[in-house]
Amino acid sequence: MKTLLKNCLNYFCVVFVSPFAALSWFEKILNPASEVVFSLFAQLLACAPGLPGIFCRRAYYFLTVEKGSLSCIIGFGTLLVHRKTIIESNVSIGNYAIIGCVQINSGCEIGSRVSITSGKNQHTMRPDGKWTSFDPEKAQQIIIQNDVWIGEGAIIMAEVGKGTVIGAGSVVTDGIPERVVAAGNPARILRKLSEREGLVP
Repeated sequence: MKTLLKNCLNYFCVVFVSPFAALSWFEKILNPASEVVFSLFAQLLACAPGLPGIFCRRAYYFLTVEKGSLSCIIGFGTLLVHRKTIIESNVSIGNYAIIGCVQINSGCEIGSRVSITSGKNQHTMRPDGKWTSFDPEKAQQIIIQNDVWIGEGAIIMAEVGKGTVIGAGSVVTDGIPERVVAAGNPARILRKLSEREGLVP
């Protein structure tokens, strides 16, 4: 019964947000590089409180990003800032997270205030010595492999391997292998996880 009710609510919210999604699709057809309309409704729905907000956010992203899931949780204040994002099943993202061009595989737990950027080479210096603004051509899709746990406030700029734990407040600038605990700024591997261990060190 619970699963049936959840499915009904999911599809009700898909219908509810479909006008927003349609405007985002229209924007993409007219100008594939533009994300103004996409971001407008993403920001609007980020402010939707409680359980209705969770259902509406995942419905909107299910319809608009490269791949979305109706079994994920996207917390209050959290933004997916680019269409080139993949969120697979059973992913949980806490409050006030910022998610760039990212592929988050199934089973991941992403803490509150986590920032996952679109790579670490998004800006270049012009000949006049000034930095460029965000360049979509330089965006890199960061992959967060299955069953990763990322602690609160971490900043992720590189791939994280399957089953790995990233400590709160860590800054990941280089790829982290699977089944390890990593923490710090910049993040360093503290130890490996044994086969018998869960995700909690």
